Amino acid sequence: MWQSNNQKSHCKPYHLSGAFWDIFSEPGSRRKTSALPAGALADPTLGMERGEQYRNPTEVQMSQLVLPCHTNHCGELSIGQLLKWIDTTACLSAERHAGCPCVTASVDDIYFEHTISVGQVVNIKAKVNRAFNSSMEVGIQVSYEDLCSGKQWIVCKAYATFVAQGKATGKMKLKPLAPQTEEEKMEYSIAAERRRMRLAHTDTLKDLLTHSTISQSCACENGDCNTVVPAEKTRVESVELVLPPHANHQGNTFGGQIMAWMENVATIAASRLCHAHPSLKTIEMFHFRGPSQVGDRLLLKAIVNNSFKNSMEVGVCVEAYRQEMEVSRRHINSAFMTFVVLDQEGQPSAIPMVKPEAGDGERRYREASARKKIRLDRKYIISCEQTKVPLSVPWDQSNKVYLSYNNVSALKTLVAKTSWVLATEIDKVRMYTLEEDKYLSFRIEMTLCIDATQAFFLLSDLRQRHEWDRHYASAELVQQVDEDDMIYHVLSQTVSQENKPQDFVILASRRKPCDEGDPYVVAFRSVTLPSRPPNPEYSRRETMCSGFCIWQETAELTKVSYYNQAAPGYLAYVTTNIAGLSSDFYVTFKACERFLQKNKDEITVGLQNL
Repeated sequence: MWQSNNQKSHCKPYHLSGAFWDIFSEPGSRRKTSALPAGALADPTLGMERGEQYRNPTEVQMSQLVLPCHTNHCGELSIGQLLKWIDTTACLSAERHAGCPCVTASVDDIYFEHTISVGQVVNIKAKVNRAFNSSMEVGIQVSYEDLCSGKQWIVCKAYATFVAQGKATGKMKLKPLAPQTEEEKMEYSIAAERRRMRLAHTDTLKDLLTHSTISQSCACENGDCNTVVPAEKTRVESVELVLPPHANHQGNTFGGQIMAWMENVATIAASRLCHAHPSLKTIEMFHFRGPSQVGDRLLLKAIVNNSFKNSMEVGVCVEAYRQEMEVSRRHINSAFMTFVVLDQEGQPSAIPMVKPEAGDGERRYREASARKKIRLDRKYIISCEQTKVPLSVPWDQSNKVYLSYNNVSALKTLVAKTSWVLATEIDKVRMYTLEEDKYLSFRIEMTLCIDATQAFFLLSDLRQRHEWDRHYASAELVQQVDEDDMIYHVLSQTVSQENKPQDFVILASRRKPCDEGDPYVVAFRSVTLPSRPPNPEYSRRETMCSGFCIWQETAELTKVSYYNQAAPGYLAYVTTNIAGLSSDFYVTFKACERFLQKNKDEITVGLQNL
């Protein structure tokens, strides 16, 4: 009944196959806009009664034909020009929701997958994913279209944060969004996780530099001085005068224009290192620290911080000042850009090494190495590349934020699915199934008289799981990562095909509601921990996507739902329950209800003492 194996997944980034509960899992130049009154949101149901297709009321589309004036020396669309179009489209979407002027606060990392040539069409689509207090996340997708063949390719995806600007009091409180489709619900839910990851980025970098031994040596110290270029030879400084054509409709410097200027000086700095024409592959977060206006001078500074075998990182910062107050410069923006040099076959070429300047240069050199590790960790954990390796990702200090993000986001993605079907119900304990591709997911839920906060804290502590789940033998807290993330070593009652008890190393990530109506979330996934290697006495198993969502429905009632994604081939337990041949899901969840009722008063006392 409880079969398990260690097969790899080859399909989805958030794949989990397995049986019941989390530990019994198988590894495996034209803008398309609509006129809306200021501050108004279109009713998503309007027109649908007439058979019209639903369209997100915040969605904005822009299509641009790439002309020679938009290109670089290679006849390809300049990234700076593309950034202008991206920022314009995203700003229009943000303002459509806010009903007032908005400014760019930041743009998350962007990975450019393709170049775009003259004569092709750039299609940009932007929509607001979620509104917080005065800020909102806008999701952006860029593709290009070949008019001759009609084919389209994705160029990049990005997430930008905009802040609404009230006329009298500055920032203003935004109206909440009401997501309608499955995709909108998923993006809405995960936007809170992306915001959390955004805010934690600086601390993640500091932790890595503190706990890791990143080498400060360069190639010159290893005797390879012929290929070393002093970093100061790559330094670039450029001054731009902000004129009316550079300003937006509020009189502030257009964010897209600032990003284009930054890309320009960064490209020059990279060219001075490699003496070639580099290609921009990645931008790591534009962060706008303050505004600038018409009449300001912008001092843009760029330097190569570090170079690796086939890439280099260029740091760029922007300072603003007035002519009469040149000594009082304001740091208004910064970003880090990764460049490569491609050969005639389009493959990355070797790049000279950099010798950092003493002092700040050495600090930037080390930070660039740390950022590269973080960037690779993040791309590995969040992208589909993880499906090519075992499900358990090694946990360490540098990737803890992204593992936690992936853990919670994978569960929220499953929760947002809309095709759940009620399979069986016994005494108000319901089992739902979701058939998708070759995977079968299930959820089990019930409503009970308990406060959602109490249920949240009780279910997030795996050390108590054995009291109600007969498949758990024990759970040891191995590491308290932070307030919301814990790593457990779990022993199962179930015996594997090798006639050994099963064990798991599980990361438990919990989240309190971000806004009213959000659930409490407890997500589980397997990780690899050096202090808990596989033991020959046990059969190591994995889980990828499972956990609890807990909603406070009324003052007295709470809905508790358990989710798991599994492969049909190993779901004899689930299918026997669905077919009515077993009621084990009901017995287990009723035991969970008794456990919650028994321990809720103890949790209440503990919460009052916090």
